[in-house]
Amino acid sequence: MLLVLERFIGVLLVLVAVCMAVHGQRVKVRDEVTGYLGQEVILQCIFNPGADSSIKVSQVTWVKSVNGKKVSIAVYHPTHGPSYPQEGTTGRFSFQAPTLKDASLVIRPLKMGDEGTYTCEFATYPNGNEEAETKLVLLAVPKNSAQAVPVTTNYTETTVATCISADGRPPSQITWQSSLTGNVSTSQINNTDGTVTVVSQYNIVPSSQADGQSVTCVINHKTSKEPFRIPVTLSVQYPPEVTIEGYDDNWYISRSQADLKCIAKGNPPPTNFHWSSTDGPLPSTVEVINNLLVVKMVDSLVNTSFICQVTNAVGTSSSQLKVLVRGSPNNSGAGATGGIIGGIIATVVVIAVVVTVVLICKQQRKNQTARDNLDGPPAYKPPPPKLKLQSTEDDKPLDTGTEVLLKPVLLEPSSMVENSNGGHLKYQEVPMTEDCMDFQRTSNPSMDDDYLEQINPIYNELSYPATVSYQDDKEFVMSRAMYV
Repeated sequence: MLLVLERFIGVLLVLVAVCMAVHGQRVKVRDEVTGYLGQEVILQCIFNPGADSSIKVSQVTWVKSVNGKKVSIAVYHPTHGPSYPQEGTTGRFSFQAPTLKDASLVIRPLKMGDEGTYTCEFATYPNGNEEAETKLVLLAVPKNSAQAVPVTTNYTETTVATCISADGRPPSQITWQSSLTGNVSTSQINNTDGTVTVVSQYNIVPSSQADGQSVTCVINHKTSKEPFRIPVTLSVQYPPEVTIEGYDDNWYISRSQADLKCIAKGNPPPTNFHWSSTDGPLPSTVEVINNLLVVKMVDSLVNTSFICQVTNAVGTSSSQLKVLVRGSPNNSGAGATGGIIGGIIATVVVIAVVVTVVLICKQQRKNQTARDNLDGPPAYKPPPPKLKLQSTEDDKPLDTGTEVLLKPVLLEPSSMVENSNGGHLKYQEVPMTEDCMDFQRTSNPSMDDDYLEQINPIYNELSYPATVSYQDDKEFVMSRAMYV
């Protein structure tokens, strides 16, 4: 009997839950709404009875859960109008367009205390209250900044950069990008308005090599789709690092213009250079110009160790260089230098010779090609010869329709053809009458002959000798240039 009762109660609870779910579907809200601190947010709530026209709505109420208790914050009655028990009529709450079907609530400006769970309730008849819950989540856009922390070189791990993401909600996530070896320490500060400030510190053992290096603070927050990046240039202060340059191990007696230069770097920059020697005051032949030591004339007094002392705001550092004065110039270094210069000159000469030989070969091949083209046939095609026929008195008229065959006559290169003036002809032109039956011999050379002769003298060798006479029969005479 007890088992049957438990099953009955279980079924009843399921039916009640189903009924509540069906009723809740009539009230439309968003499961979660996001708002930004100091701005405005709208909590939508719509009642949709569907096809059931028997449902009557008498009142709409917004309730917020505070410490486990439900507190009424906004009420709308069709007769008495809207009411806001917590804020009054001039508070931060207001209905967007109050009706018995639309109870959307406006909150502005948002405070951190507004975050929480809200319930929209419709008092209906005959079903009673129908409600739905919506969760309001507040975000706050953080204020991001990063800066270097000036430090002095030491052997203890020290903070060299700080990155701050202030007044954000939820808290920001801060990381660092750097080529240096360092550690990160992060802390959070909970503000009174519910926001959170995140402070991240980048720590290294500061050295002169870290000065001027760049590290990047990377900030991720829910309000931004992309990470916020802030590059930071480190500032590590260190005393001057000093070196002396200019000594070539070839200082000899009576040498002039031998210089030494004091090179120093530091943070902050060096402000004072001081030259001295291990033997006391500087020789009279030495002149100091800031960081430059100029030896006007090398003598035995210069055979000493020179000291350059440099000072900045952090400290003082120095460097020492020993100079050896020789009795005569050191030619070993000059010989090596001369060998290098000689090698360079020899290389340049070899390259010039190779280039010259290549150019000469190319020019010779070009000249040979030009001669081959001159000895061979002309590169252009001469104009075709005109028809030359001779007629005699014994020739009979040609009957209409009779075919006339033209026979070419091949002349020997040694043969010549004379014109009426005794000149040599290259080839002959034969004018033709309108009926193509009258043929005349042209004694003078044509303009084409002169033109060809001017263009290429090779046609002079193709002239026909005068020993050859024209044949009496009708024959075709062709210039020798056509056989080239």
